[in-house]
Amino acid sequence: MPQAETEETSVSDLRTLRNYINGEFVDAADGRTLDIVDPTTGEVYATSPLSGASDVDAAMDAAAAAFPAWRDSTPSTRQKLLLKIADAVEARADEIVDAEVRNTGKPRGLTLSEEIGPMVDQIRFFAGAARLLEGKSAGEYMDGMTSIVRREPVGVCAQVAPWNYPMMMAVWKFAPAIAAGNTVVLKPSDTTPASTVLLADIIGGILKDLELPAGVFNVICGDRETGRLMVEHRTPAMASITGSVRAGIQVAESASKDVKRVHLELGGKAPVVVFEDADIAEAVEGISVAGFFNAGQDCTAATRVLVHESIHDAFVEALAKAAAETKTGGVDDEDVLYGPLNNANQLKQVSGFIERLPEHAKVEAGGHRVGDKGYFYAPTVVSGLNQDDEIIQNEVFGPVITVQRFSDEEQAVDYANGVEFALASSVWTKDHARAMRMSRRLDFGCVWINTHIPLVAEMPHGGFKKSGYGKDLSSYGFEDYTRVKHVMTAI
Repeated sequence: MPQAETEETSVSDLRTLRNYINGEFVDAADGRTLDIVDPTTGEVYATSPLSGASDVDAAMDAAAAAFPAWRDSTPSTRQKLLLKIADAVEARADEIVDAEVRNTGKPRGLTLSEEIGPMVDQIRFFAGAARLLEGKSAGEYMDGMTSIVRREPVGVCAQVAPWNYPMMMAVWKFAPAIAAGNTVVLKPSDTTPASTVLLADIIGGILKDLELPAGVFNVICGDRETGRLMVEHRTPAMASITGSVRAGIQVAESASKDVKRVHLELGGKAPVVVFEDADIAEAVEGISVAGFFNAGQDCTAATRVLVHESIHDAFVEALAKAAAETKTGGVDDEDVLYGPLNNANQLKQVSGFIERLPEHAKVEAGGHRVGDKGYFYAPTVVSGLNQDDEIIQNEVFGPVITVQRFSDEEQAVDYANGVEFALASSVWTKDHARAMRMSRRLDFGCVWINTHIPLVAEMPHGGFKKSGYGKDLSSYGFEDYTRVKHVMTAI
C-alpha cells in the first residue's frame, strides 16, 4: 500500500500528505496543494491536496460502490472491523500522537493521556453498538397484518471534521457511521489533516486484511470549497459537520438543495453557574482547567462564568491567580496545560475580542499573546462584563474566561440562557434541589453538576439552537446514522 506521507528529497523537507480514495493514496487530480503550518512556530512543515470536483467525484464513487456490500454485511463483521481499528489505534498511539501534536501544537503527554484512551473506548463502544440496533416489537397492529420495523444504514455519508480535536472528531464521525453500515467520505480541516490521513492508512490496511470493500472509508483533504462540493454532491444521503455556526448554516443550506439529512455539532458558549454555597477553591480548580484546556478551543469549554454576587470578588481573585499559574508552551514543555491557538486567523480572532473590550470590562489576568513565534495566547480572565457585551454573546474559542455576577437563581437562568448557543453548561452548588431545578431550566444539551467537560461514550453529546442538532456518541448518535422502514405483510 502506498504511504500516507512521503519525505521530499529536493529543495525542501516538507512532508506530503495525500488523499485516500478507494484504498489508494493519491494527489489532487489537478495537483493543487495547501500549506500545513506548525502552530508552535508559524512555519510550513507539510502540504496536503486541495481537492476539487473530480477528487470529490472519485471519493463519492468509491463510497457508493462499496455501499451495497457494506450495507449487507452482518453486524458482527462491522464490529470486527471497528475492534481491529481500536486495537490498531491503541498499538500505534505514539505515532498517531506525533502526527497530531505536530499539526496542532498540543502538549504530547496530555494528548496521549486525554485523547487516545477515549478515542479507543469510543470506537469499541460503536463496535458493540453495531450489534444492538433496537426497534419496536413486531406485531399485529391491524387485523390480518403483521408489522415489523427495519433500521437500515442511510447510505454514503459526507463528513467534515474540525481542527480543535482532529483525530478524536474523526472517530466521532466515522465510527457510528461505519457501525451502522454506511460508507464514509471524510474531510479533515484544511489546517489539521495529518492525523486523519494517518488514520486512513491504518483503516485501509485493516480493510484490506479483512478483504472488505476498500471504499468503506475515504479521506479527502481540502478547504471550505471542498466541503461544499462534498455536501452538494448528488451521492451522499447524509452530511455531518462539526464546526462553526457559519459553516453549519452553509452546510444546511447546501444540503437543502436535495433534502439531504444533516447532522450539525456547532459552536458553544457554555454558562458555568457558581452559587454562593459552592466551594470556591474546588470550583476554581475545575473551571480553570475546563476553560483553558486545549487553549479554550472546545465548544463545551467553561469560558462564561456566572457567579453569585456574594462571592464574586473572592472568586475572581482566585480565578485570576489560577490563570496566572497556568502554563502554555510547546509540545514537550513540562507542566503545560495547553499549546498554541490553531492558526493565525484564530490568534487574530481571540486578540480582537480582547482589544475590543468595553471600558467597563477589566482584564484580571493575561490578555496578550505569548512570545513572537507561533500562536500562543496567555490564560485570560475578564470581569466587569454585561450580558449584551460582544465577548459574552459570541464564541471566542480561545483561553479566555469571562466572569459576570448575578443576584438570584432567576437572574442566573436568564443570563445563562440569554445567548444563541445551547451546547453545554454546568452548575456549582451543594444544594441538590437547586441543582435539579437548574438542570431542568438550563436550555443546553448537557448540564454538568459540580464538574465541567467530562464526556463518556455511552452518553449523548449535542446541543440546541445555534449549537446545531443531532447527537454524537451514545446510542442516540448511532441511531442518527440509520433510517427507519416499516414493513407490513398480510397474514
